[in-house]
Amino acid sequence: MVKFKNSSILVVGGTGFIGTNLVKKLLKLGAKVTCLSLKKKKKILFHKNLKYIFCDYTKFNLLKKRLNKSFEYVINLGGYIDHSKFFFRGRSVIDSHFLSTMNLISLIKSKKLKRYLHIGTCDEYGENTSPVKESYKEDPITSYAFAKLASINLLIMLNKTENFPVTALRFFLVYGPHQKKDRLIPQVIHGCIRKKFFPVSKGIQLRDFCYVDDVINAIILSLSKKNALGQVLNIGSGKPVSVKFIINKISKIIKKGRPQFNKIPFRKNENLKLFPSISKASKVLGWKPKTNLEQGLVKTINYYKTII
Repeated sequence: MVKFKNSSILVVGGTGFIGTNLVKKLLKLGAKVTCLSLKKKKKILFHKNLKYIFCDYTKFNLLKKRLNKSFEYVINLGGYIDHSKFFFRGRSVIDSHFLSTMNLISLIKSKKLKRYLHIGTCDEYGENTSPVKESYKEDPITSYAFAKLASINLLIMLNKTENFPVTALRFFLVYGPHQKKDRLIPQVIHGCIRKKFFPVSKGIQLRDFCYVDDVINAIILSLSKKNALGQVLNIGSGKPVSVKFIINKISKIIKKGRPQFNKIPFRKNENLKLFPSISKASKVLGWKPKTNLEQGLVKTINYYKTII
Protein backbone atom coordinates (compact mmCIF):
# COMPACT_ATOMS: atom_id res chain seq x y z
CA MET A 1 0.00 0.00 0.00
CA VAL A 2 1.29 3.44 -0.95
CA LYS A 3 1.84 5.82 1.95
CA PHE A 4 0.19 9.02 0.77
CA LYS A 5 1.45 11.35 3.49
CA ASN A 6 2.51 14.59 1.76
CA SER A 7 1.97 13.03 -1.70
CA SER A 8 0.76 15.53 -4.31
CA ILE A 9 -2.48 14.30 -5.88
CA LEU A 10 -4.67 15.90 -8.54
CA VAL A 11 -8.31 14.77 -8.48
CA VAL A 12 -10.15 15.82 -11.64
CA GLY A 13 -13.84 16.07 -10.82
CA GLY A 14 -13.00 16.28 -7.14
CA THR A 15 -16.20 18.14 -6.21
CA GLY A 16 -18.48 15.46 -7.70
CA PHE A 17 -20.07 12.48 -6.00
CA ILE A 18 -17.17 10.01 -6.08
CA GLY A 19 -14.61 12.81 -6.01
CA THR A 20 -15.94 14.26 -2.76
CA ASN A 21 -15.77 10.87 -1.04
CA LEU A 22 -12.32 10.20 -2.48
CA VAL A 23 -10.87 13.56 -1.43
CA LYS A 24 -12.03 13.01 2.15
CA LYS A 25 -10.22 9.66 2.19
CA LEU A 26 -7.02 11.04 0.66
CA LEU A 27 -6.90 13.87 3.19
CA LYS A 28 -7.25 11.35 6.03
CA LEU A 29 -4.25 9.53 4.54
CA GLY A 30 -2.20 12.74 4.72
CA ALA A 31 -2.11 13.60 1.01
CA LYS A 32 -1.88 17.11 -0.42
CA VAL A 33 -4.84 17.28 -2.78
CA THR A 34 -5.71 19.62 -5.62
CA CYS A 35 -9.25 19.43 -7.02
CA LEU A 36 -9.76 20.38 -10.65
CA SER A 37 -13.43 21.00 -11.40
CA LEU A 38 -15.44 22.63 -14.14
CA LYS A 39 -17.66 24.75 -11.90
CA LYS A 40 -17.50 26.00 -8.34
CA LYS A 41 -20.14 24.50 -6.07
CA LYS A 42 -21.94 26.14 -3.17
CA LYS A 43 -20.74 23.52 -0.71
CA ILE A 44 -17.10 22.45 -0.85
CA LEU A 45 -14.65 20.95 1.61
CA PHE A 46 -12.09 23.09 3.39
CA HIS A 47 -8.76 21.70 4.59
CA LYS A 48 -5.20 23.00 4.93
CA ASN A 49 -4.00 20.35 2.46
CA LEU A 50 -6.75 20.95 -0.10
CA LYS A 51 -6.70 23.42 -3.00
CA TYR A 52 -9.16 24.05 -5.83
CA ILE A 53 -8.81 24.92 -9.49
CA PHE A 54 -12.00 25.79 -11.35
CA CYS A 55 -11.80 25.92 -15.14
CA ASP A 56 -13.02 24.33 -18.36
CA TYR A 57 -10.41 21.64 -18.97
CA THR A 58 -11.41 21.27 -22.60
CA LYS A 59 -9.70 24.67 -23.11
CA PHE A 60 -5.99 23.83 -23.40
CA ASN A 61 -4.49 27.31 -23.00
CA LEU A 62 -6.68 28.10 -20.01
CA LEU A 63 -5.84 24.79 -18.37
CA LYS A 64 -2.14 25.35 -19.03
CA LYS A 65 -2.28 28.64 -17.10
CA ARG A 66 -4.17 27.17 -14.14
CA LEU A 67 -2.42 23.81 -13.92
CA ASN A 68 1.07 25.12 -13.26
CA LYS A 69 2.52 22.41 -11.00
CA SER A 70 3.36 18.72 -11.28
CA PHE A 71 1.76 15.84 -9.38
CA GLU A 72 2.74 12.38 -8.26
CA TYR A 73 -0.75 11.00 -8.84
CA VAL A 74 -3.60 12.08 -11.11
CA ILE A 75 -7.10 10.60 -10.76
CA ASN A 76 -9.44 11.55 -13.59
CA LEU A 77 -13.07 11.38 -12.47
CA GLY A 78 -14.02 14.31 -14.70
CA GLY A 79 -16.93 14.69 -17.10
CA TYR A 80 -20.68 14.33 -16.75
CA ILE A 81 -22.76 11.27 -17.61
CA ASP A 82 -24.74 12.25 -20.70
CA HIS A 83 -26.37 9.80 -23.11
CA SER A 84 -27.34 12.43 -25.68
CA LYS A 85 -27.23 11.45 -29.34
CA PHE A 86 -24.27 12.69 -31.39
CA PHE A 87 -26.31 15.04 -33.62
CA PHE A 88 -27.99 16.61 -30.58
CA ARG A 89 -25.04 17.50 -28.34
CA GLY A 90 -22.81 14.47 -28.68
CA ARG A 91 -19.84 16.51 -29.90
CA SER A 92 -19.68 18.46 -26.63
CA VAL A 93 -20.00 15.19 -24.68
CA ILE A 94 -17.02 13.75 -26.56
CA ASP A 95 -15.01 16.91 -26.00
CA SER A 96 -15.73 16.92 -22.27
CA HIS A 97 -14.24 13.44 -21.94
CA PHE A 98 -11.77 12.77 -24.75
CA LEU A 99 -10.46 16.27 -25.47
CA SER A 100 -10.06 16.97 -21.76
CA THR A 101 -8.09 13.73 -21.38
CA MET A 102 -5.69 14.76 -24.16
CA ASN A 103 -5.26 18.18 -22.56
CA LEU A 104 -4.54 16.72 -19.13
CA ILE A 105 -1.96 14.18 -20.21
CA SER A 106 -0.24 16.79 -22.36
CA LEU A 107 0.24 18.99 -19.30
CA ILE A 108 0.95 16.57 -16.46
CA LYS A 109 3.47 14.22 -18.08
CA SER A 110 6.64 14.43 -16.00
CA LYS A 111 9.20 12.30 -14.22
CA LYS A 112 7.35 13.01 -10.97
CA LEU A 113 4.16 11.28 -12.17
CA LYS A 114 3.81 7.84 -10.58
CA ARG A 115 0.29 6.93 -11.68
CA TYR A 116 -2.49 8.32 -13.84
CA LEU A 117 -5.78 6.67 -12.93
CA HIS A 118 -8.51 6.98 -15.52
CA ILE A 119 -12.16 6.22 -14.75
CA GLY A 120 -14.17 4.62 -17.53
CA THR A 121 -17.72 3.31 -17.61
CA CYS A 122 -19.60 0.04 -17.94
CA ASP A 123 -21.42 1.64 -20.90
CA GLU A 124 -18.33 0.97 -23.00
CA TYR A 125 -19.47 -2.67 -23.18
CA GLY A 126 -22.75 -1.75 -24.88
CA GLU A 127 -24.86 -4.80 -25.68
CA ASN A 128 -22.29 -7.42 -24.66
CA THR A 129 -23.55 -10.45 -22.74
CA SER A 130 -23.04 -10.28 -18.98
CA PRO A 131 -21.11 -10.88 -16.85
CA VAL A 132 -18.83 -8.75 -19.02
CA LYS A 133 -15.08 -9.27 -18.88
CA GLU A 134 -12.33 -6.82 -19.70
CA SER A 135 -11.26 -9.06 -22.58
CA TYR A 136 -14.59 -8.53 -24.40
CA LYS A 137 -14.65 -6.31 -27.47
CA GLU A 138 -16.25 -3.04 -26.44
CA ASP A 139 -19.47 -1.93 -28.13
CA PRO A 140 -20.22 1.74 -27.31
CA ILE A 141 -23.65 2.92 -28.44
CA THR A 142 -23.57 6.51 -27.14
CA SER A 143 -21.23 9.45 -27.61
CA TYR A 144 -20.49 9.27 -23.87
CA ALA A 145 -19.42 5.62 -24.02
CA PHE A 146 -17.43 6.23 -27.21
CA ALA A 147 -15.52 9.12 -25.61
CA LYS A 148 -14.72 7.07 -22.52
CA LEU A 149 -13.47 4.17 -24.65
CA ALA A 150 -11.43 6.46 -26.91
CA SER A 151 -9.75 7.94 -23.83
CA ILE A 152 -8.85 4.52 -22.47
CA ASN A 153 -7.53 3.34 -25.84
CA LEU A 154 -5.31 6.43 -26.08
CA LEU A 155 -3.95 5.94 -22.56
CA ILE A 156 -3.27 2.21 -22.95
CA MET A 157 -1.50 2.93 -26.25
CA LEU A 158 0.70 5.49 -24.46
CA ASN A 159 1.49 2.97 -21.76
CA LYS A 160 2.66 0.46 -24.37
CA THR A 161 4.61 2.90 -26.50
CA GLU A 162 5.86 5.58 -24.07
CA ASN A 163 5.58 3.92 -20.64
CA PHE A 164 2.86 6.30 -19.54
CA PRO A 165 1.94 5.04 -16.03
CA VAL A 166 -1.80 4.53 -16.44
CA THR A 167 -4.42 2.25 -14.91
CA ALA A 168 -8.05 2.39 -16.05
CA LEU A 169 -11.06 1.38 -13.97
CA ARG A 170 -14.49 0.77 -15.46
CA PHE A 171 -17.12 1.56 -12.85
CA PHE A 172 -20.54 -0.02 -12.90
CA LEU A 173 -23.30 1.63 -10.81
CA VAL A 174 -21.75 3.40 -7.83
CA TYR A 175 -24.01 4.73 -5.09
CA GLY A 176 -23.73 6.39 -1.69
CA PRO A 177 -23.68 9.80 0.07
CA HIS A 178 -23.27 12.96 -2.05
CA GLN A 179 -24.64 11.42 -5.25
CA LYS A 180 -26.68 13.76 -7.46
CA LYS A 181 -30.44 13.59 -7.04
CA ASP A 182 -31.01 12.69 -10.69
CA ARG A 183 -29.49 9.22 -10.30
CA LEU A 184 -31.65 6.14 -9.64
CA ILE A 185 -31.02 5.44 -5.95
CA PRO A 186 -31.23 9.07 -4.75
CA GLN A 187 -34.40 9.56 -6.83
CA VAL A 188 -36.05 6.54 -5.25
CA ILE A 189 -34.93 7.52 -1.74
CA HIS A 190 -36.35 11.03 -2.18
CA GLY A 191 -39.62 9.68 -3.53
CA CYS A 192 -39.99 7.23 -0.66
CA ILE A 193 -39.08 9.69 2.11
CA ARG A 194 -41.63 12.17 0.76
CA LYS A 195 -44.27 9.41 0.49
CA LYS A 196 -44.68 10.24 -3.19
CA PHE A 197 -46.05 8.31 -6.09
CA PHE A 198 -43.10 8.36 -8.49
CA PRO A 199 -42.63 6.82 -11.94
CA VAL A 200 -39.96 4.21 -12.67
CA SER A 201 -39.25 1.78 -15.48
CA LYS A 202 -40.50 -1.78 -15.60
CA GLY A 203 -37.47 -2.61 -13.47
CA ILE A 204 -36.41 -5.84 -15.14
CA GLN A 205 -32.90 -4.55 -15.89
CA LEU A 206 -30.15 -6.46 -14.09
CA ARG A 207 -27.54 -4.07 -12.76
CA ASP A 208 -24.57 -4.05 -10.40
CA PHE A 209 -24.66 -1.53 -7.53
CA CYS A 210 -21.40 -0.96 -5.65
CA TYR A 211 -21.13 1.20 -2.52
CA VAL A 212 -18.86 4.22 -2.87
CA ASP A 213 -16.51 3.26 0.00
CA ASP A 214 -15.63 0.02 -1.79
CA VAL A 215 -15.00 1.95 -5.01
CA ILE A 216 -12.71 4.36 -3.14
CA ASN A 217 -10.73 1.39 -1.79
CA ALA A 218 -10.31 0.11 -5.35
CA ILE A 219 -9.00 3.51 -6.43
CA ILE A 220 -6.47 3.63 -3.58
CA LEU A 221 -5.22 0.14 -4.39
CA SER A 222 -4.97 1.00 -8.09
CA LEU A 223 -2.52 3.77 -7.28
CA SER A 224 -0.17 1.41 -5.49
CA LYS A 225 -0.16 -1.92 -7.34
CA LYS A 226 2.64 -2.20 -9.90
CA ASN A 227 0.91 -5.01 -11.78
CA ALA A 228 -2.09 -2.70 -12.34
CA LEU A 229 -0.03 -0.57 -14.77
CA GLY A 230 -1.43 -0.73 -18.28
CA GLN A 231 -4.51 -2.64 -17.10
CA VAL A 232 -8.25 -2.05 -17.53
CA LEU A 233 -10.26 -3.35 -14.56
CA ASN A 234 -13.97 -3.74 -13.90
CA ILE A 235 -15.14 -2.40 -10.54
CA GLY A 236 -18.52 -3.50 -9.18
CA SER A 237 -20.10 -5.52 -6.40
CA GLY A 238 -20.13 -8.74 -8.41
CA LYS A 239 -23.72 -9.34 -7.26
CA PRO A 240 -26.26 -8.08 -9.82
CA VAL A 241 -29.86 -7.39 -8.84
CA SER A 242 -32.88 -6.14 -10.77
CA VAL A 243 -33.77 -2.47 -10.68
CA LYS A 244 -37.19 -3.47 -9.39
CA PHE A 245 -35.58 -5.35 -6.50
CA ILE A 246 -33.51 -2.38 -5.41
CA ILE A 247 -36.47 0.03 -5.66
CA ASN A 248 -38.62 -2.27 -3.53
CA LYS A 249 -35.71 -2.74 -1.10
CA ILE A 250 -35.39 1.00 -0.56
CA SER A 251 -39.13 1.35 -0.09
CA LYS A 252 -39.10 -1.47 2.46
CA ILE A 253 -36.23 0.04 4.48
CA ILE A 254 -37.85 3.49 4.56
CA LYS A 255 -41.36 2.02 4.96
CA LYS A 256 -42.78 4.72 2.70
CA GLY A 257 -43.13 5.54 -0.97
CA ARG A 258 -45.19 4.25 -3.87
CA PRO A 259 -43.11 3.49 -6.97
CA GLN A 260 -45.15 3.31 -10.17
CA PHE A 261 -43.53 0.64 -12.32
CA ASN A 262 -43.59 0.58 -16.11
CA LYS A 263 -44.09 4.35 -16.39
CA ILE A 264 -40.64 5.21 -17.85
CA PRO A 265 -39.51 3.58 -21.13
CA PHE A 266 -36.13 1.94 -21.57
CA ARG A 267 -33.46 3.84 -23.51
CA LYS A 268 -33.09 2.73 -27.11
CA ASN A 269 -30.71 -0.27 -27.30
CA GLU A 270 -30.47 -0.35 -23.50
CA ASN A 271 -28.72 -3.52 -22.33
CA LEU A 272 -31.16 -5.17 -19.91
CA LYS A 273 -28.45 -7.35 -18.39
CA LEU A 274 -25.30 -5.36 -17.69
CA PHE A 275 -23.06 -6.46 -14.86
CA PRO A 276 -19.35 -7.32 -14.53
CA SER A 277 -16.98 -10.08 -13.77
CA ILE A 278 -14.71 -8.61 -11.10
CA SER A 279 -12.28 -11.53 -10.96
CA LYS A 280 -9.50 -9.57 -12.68
CA ALA A 281 -9.71 -6.69 -10.17
CA SER A 282 -9.66 -9.22 -7.35
CA LYS A 283 -6.53 -10.87 -8.78
CA VAL A 284 -4.62 -7.71 -9.79
CA LEU A 285 -5.54 -5.47 -6.87
CA GLY A 286 -6.30 -7.98 -4.14
CA TRP A 287 -9.60 -6.11 -3.85
CA LYS A 288 -13.13 -7.17 -3.10
CA PRO A 289 -16.19 -5.15 -2.03
CA LYS A 290 -16.96 -5.34 1.69
CA THR A 291 -20.31 -3.52 1.93
CA ASN A 292 -23.39 -5.60 1.20
CA LEU A 293 -26.38 -4.01 -0.51
CA GLU A 294 -28.53 -3.55 2.58
CA GLN A 295 -25.68 -1.98 4.58
CA GLY A 296 -24.90 0.41 1.75
CA LEU A 297 -28.53 1.38 1.25
CA VAL A 298 -29.06 2.06 4.96
CA LYS A 299 -25.98 4.32 5.05
CA THR A 300 -27.13 6.12 1.91
CA ILE A 301 -30.71 6.55 3.14
CA ASN A 302 -29.48 7.92 6.48
CA TYR A 303 -27.38 10.50 4.63
CA TYR A 304 -30.28 11.72 2.48
CA LYS A 305 -32.58 11.92 5.50
CA THR A 306 -30.28 14.63 6.87
CA ILE A 307 -30.53 16.83 3.76
CA ILE A 308 -34.16 16.41 2.69
